[in-house]
Amino acid sequence: MWKFIVKRVLLSVLILFCVSFIIYGMMRALPGSYVENMAMQLSAAPGAKPYEEWIAQLNASYGLDKGVVAGYFSWLSDAIRGQFGDSWKFTVPVTQKFSEVIWLSFIMGAISFVLELIIAIPLGILAATHQYSRADYAITAGALVGISLPTFFFATILKLVFSVKLGWFDLYGLVGRDYAQLSAMGQFWDKANHLVLPIVTLVIVSVGSTMRYTRTNMLEVLNSDYIRTARAKGLSERKVIYHHAFRNTLIPLVTIIGGSLPGLFSGALITETLFAIPGIGYVSYQAMVAGDIPFSMFYMSFLAILTLAGNLISDILYAVVDPRVRIA
Repeated sequence: MWKFIVKRVLLSVLILFCVSFIIYGMMRALPGSYVENMAMQLSAAPGAKPYEEWIAQLNASYGLDKGVVAGYFSWLSDAIRGQFGDSWKFTVPVTQKFSEVIWLSFIMGAISFVLELIIAIPLGILAATHQYSRADYAITAGALVGISLPTFFFATILKLVFSVKLGWFDLYGLVGRDYAQLSAMGQFWDKANHLVLPIVTLVIVSVGSTMRYTRTNMLEVLNSDYIRTARAKGLSERKVIYHHAFRNTLIPLVTIIGGSLPGLFSGALITETLFAIPGIGYVSYQAMVAGDIPFSMFYMSFLAILTLAGNLISDILYAVVDPRVRIA
């Protein structure tokens, strides 16, 4: 197992090198950039230098006067030392801005992911064990509705019902108007209250696919020969389902669990924008639109690392839940 992990880590380093180079090349190829916008503003001032001179000066100061390959290795040498520069859009160090917004998105993503598993897996098992029953039809219909609903539409419905009509939650933002006057516990509950609708949105639009995935795999396992053998031995239905069948259903589910790691940190751009939540999804979108290469490079490279780590975790979890992988 250790040899496998070391081999995968070394391979991941090589993949990360290639991916980061592609990301850097794409960022350099964007049609609009922060440098061009800044040069346009500076050249518009009375008595200022021409636009072309400002472009040349800003490109030289930011290292954009080099070629893509030379510029990438310059960025890579700084990144290895942990120096990612200042964000052009937010005018603060990249790591500082990242740390300010990442944990809010992580909390939202983690809570919604845990709720998704708590809801989707039991309902998927219930639908599979009661195939073609009313419960199965109801769960399948609910899953299809969740899959089909666009995020912006469902979020708008939630705000209309629970914010406008009932007045239970605020429409926008992370804190209320009287946040500064509240106690520490009051501030905590104020933020929690503002995160209810965004988290519900994330759960509803994602739970359907996991539910159907669980149901499909559970049905496949329940039709296996060893399940019929277990029932023929006189084992209780509960033991057959939860001890024998469910363990094998977990094998494909670990792919979802491992692959969800980047999603916990990537943020939810549409949800964060609709609810005015200052998370990493919305902030990274602003940086990319502005052509903020330092922040965008750090964020996308960070997601690439998490993706590779998620794949490695999935492979390790396969060995945990499936003895055949350990033997191989």
